[in-house]
Amino acid sequence: MRRRTQPPPAPLPQRRGVDPVRVRLPLEGAWGTVREHLVARLTGAGPGAVEAMFHAGAVVGADGLPVAPDAPYRPGMFVWFHRELPPEVPVPFPVEVVYRDEHIVIADKPHFLATTPRGSHVSETLLARLRHDLGLPELGAAHRLDRLTAGLVLFTVRPGERGAYQGLFRDRRVHKEYEAIARHDPALELPRTVRSRILKERGVLAAREVAGEPNAVTRVEITERRQRDGLARYRLLPATGQTHQLRVHLNSLGVPILGDPLYPEVAPAPAPGDFRRPLQLLARRLEFTDPLTGARHSFVSGRTLQAWTSPEEWAGA
Repeated sequence: MRRRTQPPPAPLPQRRGVDPVRVRLPLEGAWGTVREHLVARLTGAGPGAVEAMFHAGAVVGADGLPVAPDAPYRPGMFVWFHRELPPEVPVPFPVEVVYRDEHIVIADKPHFLATTPRGSHVSETLLARLRHDLGLPELGAAHRLDRLTAGLVLFTVRPGERGAYQGLFRDRRVHKEYEAIARHDPALELPRTVRSRILKERGVLAAREVAGEPNAVTRVEITERRQRDGLARYRLLPATGQTHQLRVHLNSLGVPILGDPLYPEVAPAPAPGDFRRPLQLLARRLEFTDPLTGARHSFVSGRTLQAWTSPEEWAGA
């Protein structure tokens, strides 16, 4: 079995908390130069974009020196460069750091801010903000929340320790508690545990429940109900972590979360910069025993859900 070559450390610094792109040249290929391969590989970069990067000296090797436009192709070679990112609309909500020590950072994420770079959200992400603001370029996420969900996220300070904290989530050794706002259905018998099989297909926005062995388990409780507007606060205790699990399960009970653009129906995408009516879902509590120090941690989000605290403001936003 061939051992995988470990990449050298990145020779380029981060930009606004975003790592440079690393490319390893395939072991087999008919390209004559590094430039020819990147032109063929980066088809979405736009006409002339790759050539411009080479002429600007923006593509570098492991030694940090620019790779010449006519540099010969060498299988297995690593090169780095920074993508020219399209402008992103800033998410106008602050990030709160709930806790920080030499091993971890617990952040309280606002709605609309992606946890990690993905798709069109790169620099406007929680990870990029924290790396920049805290001066921690090696900070990494141990798990993530959907972009539309607010609440607590665990980050690790050192890359070598990330696996230990990711293992907490993999092995279900983290107590996670969420809060959601949805309409109150007097006929819905709660508390109950919802079990189903959720399928999330690549390229399809919404997940769906299908027949088969359950892979998603959520305890659903109601903590408060309100007569004047027919709303209720729900406590959600997931035992698993499938994509959109809580949103799918409340929707399947007939009480979709307020502000959900996917369930029960996929709504048209909002215009960039439209931060109205955030999804009323909050990762309220995280509890776990630190795998490195043995300390018992319990963190609570300081955020509130607007549809409950200021319903008229949320509905008329």
